Amino acid sequence: MVRKTTMEFKLNIPNTIVKTLETIVFFLFVLLTFQIAEAKIHHHTFKIKSKAYTRLCDTKKILTVNGEFPGPTLKAYRGDKLVVNVINNANYNITLHWHGARQVRNPWSDGPEYVTQCPIRPGESYVYKIDLTVEEGTIWWHAHSQWARATVHGAFIVYPKRGSSYPFPKPHREIPLILGEWWKKENIMHIPEKANTTGGEPAISNAYTINGQPGYLYPCSKPETFKLTVVRGRRYLLRIINAVMDEELFFAIANHTLTVVAKDGLYLKHFKTSYLMITPGQSMDVLLCANQRSNHYFVAARAYSSAVGAGFDKTTTTAILKYKGVSLNRSKPILPYLPPYNRTEASTRFTNQFRSLRSDHRPVNVPVKIDTRLLYAISVNLMNCSDDKPCTGPFGKRFSSSINNISFVNPSVDILRAYYRHIGGVFQEDFPRNPPTKFNYTGENLRFPTRFGTKVVVLDYNSSVELILQGTNVLASDNHPIHLHGYSFYVVGSGFGNFDRRKDPLKYNLVDPPEETTVGVPRNGWTAVRFVANNPGVWLLHCHIERHATWGMNTVFIVKDGPTQSSRIVKPPPDLPSC
Repeated sequence: MVRKTTMEFKLNIPNTIVKTLETIVFFLFVLLTFQIAEAKIHHHTFKIKSKAYTRLCDTKKILTVNGEFPGPTLKAYRGDKLVVNVINNANYNITLHWHGARQVRNPWSDGPEYVTQCPIRPGESYVYKIDLTVEEGTIWWHAHSQWARATVHGAFIVYPKRGSSYPFPKPHREIPLILGEWWKKENIMHIPEKANTTGGEPAISNAYTINGQPGYLYPCSKPETFKLTVVRGRRYLLRIINAVMDEELFFAIANHTLTVVAKDGLYLKHFKTSYLMITPGQSMDVLLCANQRSNHYFVAARAYSSAVGAGFDKTTTTAILKYKGVSLNRSKPILPYLPPYNRTEASTRFTNQFRSLRSDHRPVNVPVKIDTRLLYAISVNLMNCSDDKPCTGPFGKRFSSSINNISFVNPSVDILRAYYRHIGGVFQEDFPRNPPTKFNYTGENLRFPTRFGTKVVVLDYNSSVELILQGTNVLASDNHPIHLHGYSFYVVGSGFGNFDRRKDPLKYNLVDPPEETTVGVPRNGWTAVRFVANNPGVWLLHCHIERHATWGMNTVFIVKDGPTQSSRIVKPPPDLPSC
């Protein structure tokens, strides 16, 4: 017979400690439960399809999401996740980009064709996953293949985390305003191909739009002009997005002062202004107080075009701000003052007011010790035609554009896939970190050649980067809106002329520089940005003027994986489109 022996150990822990531990466990459980309940997953289905729309007296088919133009507005809270199933029922390839979303460790859902994925072919689908981490405010989504974003785009609103509030007075209502563009006859999807065939400039649009409508001043457009009805004495949050393909815009509302509170989904120190200058790719959150005499007023936007000699759409789009209780009579609403088309001083005066909203709850973590310094010269160039027939660009040549004299060429396999799976021959890691030849970047009569290439810069994980974006006057200087995927950056300095490595850093703002995702590099000037390369992946840097991007003003950063599992690229999804 085996005798069982039970050994009993008793720990003499005071009751006060036991109760304290029980309380801690309880609160941890409550906190975890709250966080799980707090974070939501939003599911959406985006069907890409053609639909007929009538504008400027003519009807034509355009690409849309779910038949809407502009497309659906996405809404979520900071910390939420979105799952968007994109079904391509159109006759063109498509990809979508979530402009301003960091896509931490998940470049597979970032969207630029042949950079982070091959396009979704007609009849196929792909699921994008967006994890909102630091974004808060107005960002947007748009197609990132060919010229599809002209009509395939929409607002993306990220509210403060549940239980939090805006760092400004709560508005009575929010109103998204998407600034767009319309071509009366052209099939938008054929514009870049035609321009590439001739070597000349792409077709210029016939109208700008506000929420899809050209507005009061265009033919066959007056009745459908977008209207904002406001109540006198109330406050409104305007969520303004520039989805225009090729022009920066001045924007204003007659007799009303605007208060800018955020840009690119990041808060700014509040400032008042009578007008905005907003570049393609940028979004701005603006407070409007309905404090004028009850009447109706024009909301208006037109081009800021700083490039000398370049063609552009010179029309003005309008919406109508209508005070409740006032009927629209036959008299024309009051027009706002907008700066002249080429008034660079007005653009500079506006952007110089950007500052981060610095506080104990919103620290500004500007990299101070820099270990990677880059200088990128951005240029519009000319190249010889490939045959004996002259092109329609200046001097019988064809337009191109470049960063450090490299005109980016899309590969046949996306760079992310090639990097992740070690596929050789797709890209080269020798993109120049400085201009190959130093010259007077903003001098006169410059005709500097460029060459084609698919080249990248590889950054070590967690490296501190300073990137100088140097505008040039190689063919024609311009204000270039440069967008970096996967990151935001601090704009620590900006100026005109050639960047001076010895003098200009002495004037940097390292205290409260604005944090942005799309920055305008001034005409014949420079902009200095800083960021920490802590988001592993393959990330596109490009000009958001579409003709410049089409001509090659793009490049790519590859950020290496970090040392831990949480600092490495996630695995590719099973439905990644094939190449």
